[in-house]
Amino acid sequence: MIESFPTPDPEPTRDSVYDDANRAAVWGLSVNVGLVGIKVLGGILTGSAALLADGVNSIGDVASALAVRVALHIARQDEDEDHPYGHTKAESIAGLSVAVAIVLSAAFLALENSILLTRPLSIVTPFAGFVALISSIIKEVMFHYVNRVANRLRSASLLASALDHRSDAIGSFVVAIALLCSPLFGDYSIYVDPIAAIAVCLYLIVVGSKALVTVSRELMDQQADPALIARVRSIAGAVPCVANVEKVRVRKSGLEYFAEVHVQVEGHLTVNEGHRIGHRVKDELMSAIPRLRDVHIHIEPDEPSRDD
Repeated sequence: MIESFPTPDPEPTRDSVYDDANRAAVWGLSVNVGLVGIKVLGGILTGSAALLADGVNSIGDVASALAVRVALHIARQDEDEDHPYGHTKAESIAGLSVAVAIVLSAAFLALENSILLTRPLSIVTPFAGFVALISSIIKEVMFHYVNRVANRLRSASLLASALDHRSDAIGSFVVAIALLCSPLFGDYSIYVDPIAAIAVCLYLIVVGSKALVTVSRELMDQQADPALIARVRSIAGAVPCVANVEKVRVRKSGLEYFAEVHVQVEGHLTVNEGHRIGHRVKDELMSAIPRLRDVHIHIEPDEPSRDD
């Protein structure tokens, strides 16, 4: 789970957040489509099971990027009669589906390549290793780009996508080294390709499982990171006539946040005065933190302790 992100300067607006996230998703989609063709074709021509496994993983990456792109479009829509809280969770739901698909497909491919070890095998041409190496370099470049966007936007989903790019880069690099060095293993070189494919699949299962846990926590409305909670508390507490901030709850929903803040004011104030203070707190929070989709303010009387 993400604990905190660097605070961007200036604070990104809601529209700019979605624009940047969409741009990163489109780039990821385009790159993955190209890599699918390169890896699958290379795997077929060279007979490399590891390269084919890597290509199938890229198909999953295409589905992931496409799902995120569609989900971002849905999440950006305003609330309606059937969805009074908006559609922000669409991104999380897409991420959950993709994570499950990655884990299941990787497990299936690991099983398939385990079966291959029991059958007659042939040596894979080293050309497959060069294809995997090129893929690794491209994926590492994509990792740095998406990771930079993810940190700037505090986006858990984009950070997961960046880590997926990094895992692909590592997986392709492992495949490349295994295939390029396979001639050094003599009679055992025929086993290098399927073993490398199994290793990549097992790594994908671990990465997919971590993404599954992260998205599940978000869907369960886990409290936002401590840095954001502290910031909300500080902004609310600085509003005139707020005696104390009693409780702060902030949940992440897609790329946006919903907050519930309990503030204490002097008990002798009228209902109208308390209402105005509450609106002031909400306005200050939503102005300072544009990623807040909505803020619910609860006004409570400040009851000083009586020490006689």
